[in-house]
Amino acid sequence: RALKDLREPQMCNGTAVSEFVLLGLSSNPDAHFILFSLFLVIYLVALVGNLLILLLISLDKKLHNPMYFFLGNLSVVDIGYTTSTVPKMLLNYLSQDKSISLTGCFIQMFFFITFGGTECLLLGAMAYDRYAAICHPLHYSMLLSPKVCAWLAAAAWILGLFNSSVHSGLMSLLKFCRGNIIHHFFCDIPHLFPLSCSDTKVNKIAIFLVGEGLGMGSFLVTLVSYVYIVLAILRIRTKEGRFKAFSTCASHLTVVNIYFVTIIFTYLKPNSTYSQQQDQVLSVLYGILTPMLNPIIYSFRNKDVQGALRKVML
Repeated sequence: RALKDLREPQMCNGTAVSEFVLLGLSSNPDAHFILFSLFLVIYLVALVGNLLILLLISLDKKLHNPMYFFLGNLSVVDIGYTTSTVPKMLLNYLSQDKSISLTGCFIQMFFFITFGGTECLLLGAMAYDRYAAICHPLHYSMLLSPKVCAWLAAAAWILGLFNSSVHSGLMSLLKFCRGNIIHHFFCDIPHLFPLSCSDTKVNKIAIFLVGEGLGMGSFLVTLVSYVYIVLAILRIRTKEGRFKAFSTCASHLTVVNIYFVTIIFTYLKPNSTYSQQQDQVLSVLYGILTPMLNPIIYSFRNKDVQGALRKVML
């Protein structure tokens, strides 16, 4: 029996919880209606915008190219990204019951990490697309053939699912008995660790090796791609040519900066700088606002998309 006790993780004396309570962004009841209205509008804009992008890409043959193929995948991801967290948050603002079951918490976490990881990898694939278009325009159709695009998109989805399966699987092995109050609007790994009475070393190693490995890999691909892109743009002789070349990747660069900076600050910052308010703001930026802005930043300023939109409306 002594050997058995040594093998089992050390537990605290608290009772294991079966559900959590999501406090949301504010504990002030007077702010709930304002927050509900604000995030309902944001969610609807994100949903309609990304669905419209998918519709335009499917209907207009001019948009059947690698850039919009990846953008279509990104729209699917963004719909899932926001849907995994926002509807539950909206429901909590309207209800006195803000609880979520242990199973529901892990399901929400699984889908959020899946879509988040897939988006991260898709942004890397889109950086490679811009690199091929600007640095190797004559070989663009070969470097990003339909087969290559399909493989890149499939790899992003498969690795996103793998990343999420690893983290969600390891989290499901933990025991939670240090309270059930989550000071956040969804179930996220950093906010569940303090509630666990199990050893979380393996989970943290997995975050570093698997999660951050995929994230940093995608970030490095994006960074290297843009180094070559900038060098290629600087070699263009005319100011108009440089501006035109840069404008083709400005939208992607904007979204990359918002997404990767907030992700890095959320998951790579030291524990000594932990702030619940800061985490909540960053989560809103990359998990809710970015999916809403993506269709606007990427497409609604694009002449091809505007032309496709006019065709659909007429």
